[in-house]
Amino acid sequence: MISVDVRTRTANDVRSVHPSAFFGGELPDRLREHAALATPGATELGLRPFAFDVDGEAWTIAFDGHEFTVVDGDATAAATVRLDREELDDLVNDLRTPMGFFTGGDLDMPRGRLEDFLDWWVVLRSVLDGRPVHTSGAITFVDRDGDPLDLTRAFRVDDDLDEMGSFLGEAGFLHLENVFSEDEMRAVSEEMDAAMPQYAPGDNRSWWATTQDGTQRIVRMQYFHTASPTTSALLADDRLQRLATMTSDGHRLRKPGGNSNIVEALVKPLGVVEGISDVPWHKDCSLGSHSYRCCSMTVGISVTGADAESGQLRVVAGSHRALIQPAFVRRNLDLPQVDLPTRTGDVTIHLSCTLHMSQPPVARERRVLYTDFSLPEQAGGDPGERKIKRIREGAPTTVSQPAVRR
Repeated sequence: MISVDVRTRTANDVRSVHPSAFFGGELPDRLREHAALATPGATELGLRPFAFDVDGEAWTIAFDGHEFTVVDGDATAAATVRLDREELDDLVNDLRTPMGFFTGGDLDMPRGRLEDFLDWWVVLRSVLDGRPVHTSGAITFVDRDGDPLDLTRAFRVDDDLDEMGSFLGEAGFLHLENVFSEDEMRAVSEEMDAAMPQYAPGDNRSWWATTQDGTQRIVRMQYFHTASPTTSALLADDRLQRLATMTSDGHRLRKPGGNSNIVEALVKPLGVVEGISDVPWHKDCSLGSHSYRCCSMTVGISVTGADAESGQLRVVAGSHRALIQPAFVRRNLDLPQVDLPTRTGDVTIHLSCTLHMSQPPVARERRVLYTDFSLPEQAGGDPGERKIKRIREGAPTTVSQPAVRR
């Protein structure tokens, strides 16, 4: 039985980072120590010199194709990000990524592009976490017998769990056909309609979007199990619960970080012009906390079928095994993009590190439930569902590198 638990940190590992100690000593040391992990991938990334300005003091990190350097100042930098001390803590501690700053509205880059920051984030995570930067051809796909893996394969819910787990571990996703009946999904859909009046914009329990005709539509209902008896019954059903046992890790039904929002009901309307409905390429850990939570399993239950015209899920196979940008897909990424069309009652599973996206529907709306199988909490605890305040005074400026279990 496989393991997909790649956590290397707990809340006990969160530390305060002194900028001059980090850029003047720790980072150059890590770049030298882990050069073999970072250099091949950095060569493919084509990195530009990048400056970190922390509370007005700057350092530039560069790569000349052979070695990394860190120098004072930002005169040679093609791109710059401005951070305060707490933001540097978050970045180094893997609590926030460049996408975390971007989506939080506090990304401050007076020069360069977000892509520059994402590229250098990959290198930073490589040398801080001891992981190789992805290179073309590094990931292959084989089944349990060593034969090429058929990435288009769909399983049945009563198939062998070890075989399904092996596929999930290689590909980072899984498609199961006919898990639930059309009658069950019809009941869920009717309960979605009945629950909608219980939600309102700004209630912190729902997401809303505006369509081309100016209509404001609810697109995500959180805590849906409290409004849907059918959904609550399905979450407890062995057809779903047994899927959590595909790994040896003790996954169980709950949100990462212990959030009580167990299941969300999503509607994918046509013609969205404002608001978040169909999310572009991203990993579920794209905002941060990969090393504290991955890999959880995100489980999608197709209340209606989905295809290229009705908002199907797409995944980048093997991306959970690759240290790459946590959002967007680089043009030169060699990993295959796989469509996951589903019928009513089908289930999809993707690991939290798997790049995925949902296509905007163009012909028919889509309805889907999303829940999670999360890893059991570690002894050191989880840093929290959102960015938390750190213990800053008296904290060490360096800690030993966490053990890597890849």
